[in-house]
Amino acid sequence: MWNRPRFDLKVRLTLRVAAISAACFAAISAYFLITADRAAHARLDDIAVIVAKTLELQQGKIQWVASPRSDFPNLDPVSAYVMTPGLCLAFRGTSGDILQRFCSGAPAPASPPPQAFAAFYRGLFDPGREAARPVIVRGTKLGDTVVSVDPAVQTADAWHEAGRLMLALAIALPLLCALVYAALARALRPTRLIRTGLERIAANDLTTRLPPFDLAELSAIRDGFNHLAESLETALAERSELTRKLIALQDEERRHLARELHDEFGQSLAAIRALASSARQTAAQDCPALLGECDGIARTATGMMETLRGTLFRLRPPDVEELGLVASLEGLVAGWNGRSRGETRFSIRFDGAFETLPATISASLYRIVQEALTNAAKHAVATRVSLELTMGASEIALAIDDDGRASDPVAKSGMGLLGMRERVAALRGQLSFEAAPNGGSALRVVIPLAAADRQPLEHAA
Repeated sequence: MWNRPRFDLKVRLTLRVAAISAACFAAISAYFLITADRAAHARLDDIAVIVAKTLELQQGKIQWVASPRSDFPNLDPVSAYVMTPGLCLAFRGTSGDILQRFCSGAPAPASPPPQAFAAFYRGLFDPGREAARPVIVRGTKLGDTVVSVDPAVQTADAWHEAGRLMLALAIALPLLCALVYAALARALRPTRLIRTGLERIAANDLTTRLPPFDLAELSAIRDGFNHLAESLETALAERSELTRKLIALQDEERRHLARELHDEFGQSLAAIRALASSARQTAAQDCPALLGECDGIARTATGMMETLRGTLFRLRPPDVEELGLVASLEGLVAGWNGRSRGETRFSIRFDGAFETLPATISASLYRIVQEALTNAAKHAVATRVSLELTMGASEIALAIDDDGRASDPVAKSGMGLLGMRERVAALRGQLSFEAAPNGGSALRVVIPLAAADRQPLEHAA
């Protein structure tokens, strides 16, 4: 149902106007044909009346002069005045026999009507129908005058009239369609602005506004569009502010947790290592059998301290504002290369000057890269992870590709991807996570550096 072919509104309305116009022309043609048929039968009735009166006068004259010779009926005098091509005059006696008949010939039509039209006309109007009037003299019926027209002549005349209307239709209908299409194209020209505005809204340009329109219907759409854009802009601004506060709170909680771990857990591990060293010295003198246990405790404490350092590094990374984004990311990638021991190879490439990058964007990019590298190394089991950071005039783009296990991007709805999306949304950016064609996954992040100049839409020329 949703895959039906779509037609241009102007074409659809033009076709409907053409269909209605053709129906109107057909109705007009039918009206003219019906009117012409009635006029033809009325004319036959009039001729029949005239012929009947003429014959009555002839019979009265014969009786008046008491002439033994009778020329009744004589249709010659009246035929000279009423005869037309294809017309037949006849007198039918009381016995039903035709006593006299006079028909005029009809030339062959230059363009005979099609058989389909002739059959349609004969079935609808019954051409050739006779008109009869009685001839009555002194109360006695002598017979009937019969007047008829050759059906072929009447059908040809009807086709001639219909052909004139069809010619007018053939000329007027294309011209009418062209004028209607041009008028609709002009009236619907503002819909291009509406479509452009919707496309800009879809591209997260919520400052888009539509100008006033002349048509009341389009003006109502414009008011609804602008109200919707304002509501979305306000909602997105409030959401971005809330996200920014939540991210700031999250970073503050991470720093607090890092301080607690460093001050409490780190000191405890350092004390355990010191006690293990002291116990080893005592065991070396008094109980050599305990040296292995003392060394095991020291190694365990050392391993826990290494794990704690990694955790502290993730919770409280080096100050991006002091080191800069490039140095911080290079250190992050170097740390992952060191911890992976060659199982996963991390590489990074920079394109652009990042010294003037705002601190909020730098910190968010660092967190996004940190989370992406963790996902690629631990969850995707990738052997190669490449990062590319490009800074343009108005935006900064981050691309991270890996050759790990391909996964459905829709199913990747864990907290890591959700956190990245929230950070990108807070910066009015765009994030996409897709499975690569050759395996692995691809993460793309685009963050605008400054709001580009956005002019309101203007009327199209």
